[in-house]
Amino acid sequence: MPRPRKFRRVREMPSFVYFKPRAVPLSELEEVILSVDEFEALRLKDLENLDQTEAAKKMKIHQSTFQRTIVRARGKVTDALVNGKAIKIEGGRFIMPRGDRTGPAGQGPITGRGLRGSGMGRGRCFGAPANCVCPNCGFQSQKQPGVPCATLTCPKCNSRMTRG
Repeated sequence: MPRPRKFRRVREMPSFVYFKPRAVPLSELEEVILSVDEFEALRLKDLENLDQTEAAKKMKIHQSTFQRTIVRARGKVTDALVNGKAIKIEGGRFIMPRGDRTGPAGQGPITGRGLRGSGMGRGRCFGAPANCVCPNCGFQSQKQPGVPCATLTCPKCNSRMTRG
């Protein structure tokens, strides 16, 4: 009987849970599921530039487990980029320091190191505002964080919106 998997420590839930190729409706795309702990491993290793030992300590897992997690996560992201698939971030076995989406010391959901909270890394070019656009009539509305444009309908012609 295998040993039960340990919970991985995650700083916070990702602000955005879907990424997809532009101008392709979500209904036409295959999805790659990236777990929250795989997302955290990518954030620690590639965004914060921590070595594997440091990153594994932050996630409260062994270095070899971190290595397997990062390899799995990079494989999924590469598959999505090369083959034009959507990436959905959900699931996994993880806990958060305070359990209430408030980050390491309860300062709020966007705290700590990295580009989050500075506005960088959001949108297409370092925090530039994004719009949802109707492909039929051209109507535009400002994109709401965390709400995929494909879930919205155009108020003028009732068509599905796309990110513009």
